[in-house]
Amino acid sequence: MPEVRPFAAIRYRVSDSELARVLAPPYDVIPPDYQRALYERDPRNVVRLVLNRTEGDAGYEEVGETYRRWRSEGLLAPDAEPALYLLEQSFEAEGRRLKRTGVMARFRAEDPGGSVLPHEQTRPAAREDRYRVLEATRANFSPIFLMFPDAGGRFARAADAVRADPPLAAYTDDGGVAQRMWRITEAATVAEMRDAIGSERAYIADGHHRHATALRYRDEFGPEGAWTLGYFTPLDAPGLVVLPYHRVLSEGPGPEQARRALRAHFRVREMEGATSAAREAARSSSPYAFGLAWRGHGALVAEALPEAQRLLPDTAPPSLRALDAYLLHQAVLPELLRVPASAVGYVHSLAEAEEAIGSGRSALAALLRPTPVRQVVEVAEAGQSMPAKSTFFHPKLPSGLVIHPLLA
Repeated sequence: MPEVRPFAAIRYRVSDSELARVLAPPYDVIPPDYQRALYERDPRNVVRLVLNRTEGDAGYEEVGETYRRWRSEGLLAPDAEPALYLLEQSFEAEGRRLKRTGVMARFRAEDPGGSVLPHEQTRPAAREDRYRVLEATRANFSPIFLMFPDAGGRFARAADAVRADPPLAAYTDDGGVAQRMWRITEAATVAEMRDAIGSERAYIADGHHRHATALRYRDEFGPEGAWTLGYFTPLDAPGLVVLPYHRVLSEGPGPEQARRALRAHFRVREMEGATSAAREAARSSSPYAFGLAWRGHGALVAEALPEAQRLLPDTAPPSLRALDAYLLHQAVLPELLRVPASAVGYVHSLAEAEEAIGSGRSALAALLRPTPVRQVVEVAEAGQSMPAKSTFFHPKLPSGLVIHPLLA
């Protein structure tokens, strides 16, 4: 079972009104334009630590120097005693106002197959980059996002009791997500939350590269190096939202060619554009469904016929066979549409997909349905890995709200 502990977080010593100026999302959802905006917004912004813009070794040296300077100046300082940190995020998704609550804690990273289960493969370049940041600072700035079964609602009840008190910090981020955080030091509440989290397996939702980095650090520095920063939230909570991750293709067939390639395995319908294709795919009850959209040439929505099952080999694991993204990457793109893997890019909003094809940077977009949480759990339990960028959990967790100092 996940081993969870309170810790004395290092935090920004600024007012709530300044938090939005100094915090940032995780490094992997900060595009270049936003990185520049964060740099310009405030010289204290945590982007200088999580996504420094100086290239090469000098960039990692700068990260370490900046972190140490901010510590010595008192901009970043540790809390006086260990705690768990409850985070409530209020946001809008799919026309609904939702709340997601989880707790940030120190936990011990584990090899796959233990009580902390991944579902996604990692990329060597990203693993190396995250390790270099960790090496330079000996700190975690962004939590690994984990889900756990809250049997009987023990965690939810404890969280409700904590939220009855005024929060330690509160601000609204650039995405309109209202964030409120409480520090939990009362022994009985800490024990209740630790027991709730540690009673079952936990599943990594987001932060696979950070988890792989923690394992590498453990291997180099010993068992105490396995302690890292996690955010734990119940997997059956209404605020646990997964948004679709779309693909943008730098080359590929035109509409008529795509229709001919798909019609033996899919029911193909014409749509007015990307928005209608994405909407109709999301509404589909077919085992597989996706949209395709082109600049100035409309869009298609494809829903699987029974024949689509034959596109995958019988040896394909059942947990992966259920995924739209798996069928897309194993059969639809390479076999039917003849799109090479090198032509595939990823965007996490329909607006970005429309911009990519509208600007001509992409020849077409493949519009996917969101991956259900139950499929994430099934893949993790089976010890399998989804195709890259199969899930986009929303909202993202802030970087720098609590900073975890490494023990080794």
